[in-house]
Amino acid sequence: MANRATTWSTASPAHLCNALIRRAADHRSLLLAFRAMLRAGVAPDHFTFPFALKALAQAQPRGAATPRARAAALWCLHAQLAKSGHGADVYVASSLVHAYAAAADAASARAVFDAARHRNVVTWTAMIAGHAAAGEAREAVALFREAVASGREVNAVTVAQVMAACAQCGDMESGRWVHDTLRRWGVEPVMLDVALATAVLDMYARCGGLDVAFEVFDAMPHRNEVSWNAMVEVYSRHGRTDKVLEVFAGMHSAGMKPDKVTWLSILRACTSKGDTSLGQGVHAYMEKTNCCRHVAVCTSLMDMYSKTGSAQSALQVFRCLKGKDLMAWTSMITGLAKHGHGSDAVQLFNQMESGGVVPDHVAFVGVLTACNHAGMVDEGRKYFDSMFNIYGISPRIKHYGCMIDLLSRAGHLCEVEGMMQLMPIQPSVTMWGSMMNGCKIHGRADVAERIGKEVAELNPQLSAAYVVMSNIYAEFGRWHAVEQTRRLMWKTGLKKNIGSSGTEVHMLCS
Repeated sequence: MANRATTWSTASPAHLCNALIRRAADHRSLLLAFRAMLRAGVAPDHFTFPFALKALAQAQPRGAATPRARAAALWCLHAQLAKSGHGADVYVASSLVHAYAAAADAASARAVFDAARHRNVVTWTAMIAGHAAAGEAREAVALFREAVASGREVNAVTVAQVMAACAQCGDMESGRWVHDTLRRWGVEPVMLDVALATAVLDMYARCGGLDVAFEVFDAMPHRNEVSWNAMVEVYSRHGRTDKVLEVFAGMHSAGMKPDKVTWLSILRACTSKGDTSLGQGVHAYMEKTNCCRHVAVCTSLMDMYSKTGSAQSALQVFRCLKGKDLMAWTSMITGLAKHGHGSDAVQLFNQMESGGVVPDHVAFVGVLTACNHAGMVDEGRKYFDSMFNIYGISPRIKHYGCMIDLLSRAGHLCEVEGMMQLMPIQPSVTMWGSMMNGCKIHGRADVAERIGKEVAELNPQLSAAYVVMSNIYAEFGRWHAVEQTRRLMWKTGLKKNIGSSGTEVHMLCS
């Protein structure tokens, strides 16, 4: 083994070792190449560590690799770097900051940054990007201000990163300050670079400055797919449906091909507008241009059809979809459930399970809603029990709400009371309302009276609870109790909402 190492060392100078390190596919092969270099007696030079750190930052973990293993590899390189004496090199320090930032360890990146004796624009940009990626947007903005105040050089990449940080924390004041600073330097970012202009546009849009964002967009001499998508997404996010369609038309006229991001925004706008015919037109265009390939886009298309009242069209899209993921199954199950197709939704849930797709808590809300709407009590119990017993999912408030409503409508009020006593969360007013509705349906004035008192204690200012109780007493001819309830409302200072006689339970459940 020693002879092999000696032979390999003789044949492989440092630059060849560096080339092997650069080609490392993951952190493990990188460390193996680096270890072989050290064992062969080849000393790392000032190129080795930037190559190794960059490769580590870009390497994709494989197999059982975890973020912890990747971090351990980074610590090993950092330790070797400290031993080598190359830590003072500005490129090495910049690479180390970037590697820690890529590993989502902003604290270590900042420690290296603060300790660095020499920093260049790459070092500052890497640290600003590291803060932004870690969700420390305000720290990123503060660091950029420090760089400007100390006369440090910044470039388009630095500005784009700080604009993204401003957008992230909604700090339009800082974003505008960055924009104005560049102008004072005689640089107009909108004219300088399409990527930078898009970052400026996105910052204004995400911070609520839609008009300024459109001015930036309108002033851009060149636009790419990212620029157009930024405007489409921004208007979609702010509910400006007409503007979404206007920008989409302009994108089409400019010869830009819509991509996944574009279609998601367009379909979101169609859903918000509630216009089925518009959605059908968009769908037809997607079919013509062969754009119905992304699972996320098709799922959004299904959601649009479901929410605009065309569950059958959504089902047709679903059946044609290849490679269905959990989100697609859940969207279709929920769409069918909300449109009263309870048995179809339950059947689809069973198909999903038999196909090996593991449901999550959202999928269970969908199937329990379907059981509730279809009055499928036994099925509802089965799915509710399977959540924890089979999949280890603890029921949440929405799951309990579905079951309480289902069992209350079916008249299983004792079971509902037991569930509400045993569940680990405090019963909501909505749950009490579901139970009172069950009491009203099945003529259980005794249970309703007890529940009414508990609801009144939970929320004394909720007039709907008293109104429902009064109506239940009236149905059973208990006029004395009706009078007592109304007197109690008067003493509490509550008034019956005008026009609420037929909707008290809905008020209680809201």
